[in-house]
Amino acid sequence: MKVIGEWMERKRGQVRERIFRVLLNHADEKLTKYRISKESEANIAWVIKTLRKLEKMGIVKSTEVRDYRKLIHHWRKLRTTPDKREYMVQNPLDLLKSAKLKYALTTYAAENLIQKYLFPSRIDFYIDPKDKVKWHNILSQEGLVGKGNTRVLIGDTHVFYNLSEKEGLKTVSVPQLVVDLLREGGPCAEAAEMLIEKEEEQLVHRK
Repeated sequence: MKVIGEWMERKRGQVRERIFRVLLNHADEKLTKYRISKESEANIAWVIKTLRKLEKMGIVKSTEVRDYRKLIHHWRKLRTTPDKREYMVQNPLDLLKSAKLKYALTTYAAENLIQKYLFPSRIDFYIDPKDKVKWHNILSQEGLVGKGNTRVLIGDTHVFYNLSEKEGLKTVSVPQLVVDLLREGGPCAEAAEMLIEKEEEQLVHRK
């Protein structure tokens, strides 16, 4: 029963994060509740419940994001931790470019592509859980299994929402990247705050 309860809580957390992800990726738009439900693949009742909580906190007004920074930090506190596997691989970015499987870079490498503040000392990327065995076979053949320079993250597939491509490499959306950087802490948190400031400035100009 405890395992089932933990699984259900994790699923609820992932659905909540989907709603946060959609709101932040469309922070300059006035989305309908139906659109948020569709984009987040969440039940409309859960969307309404989540929006009410955020409105009480002064983060949104109806469906409009009023405090981008506060929503990002609220998400960080509630972030579900993805499963991970680590590898030591030579030229992991070249491997990703040639791979025909779905992925999205985050943390150091993604930040370096988008903002170029951090040195990409470790390559972190999300994969689709159904491709877990395929990725393991590729990475173990090309490198070694265990703590190294490459970390595979396995979680909710909605993490691929609004991904982008830079220099031939796929990266998570900026809001997802910011949350992941904040969770890393240290210099990563500094880079995250810089990205938040840039996003806030752009929102002012777009609204």
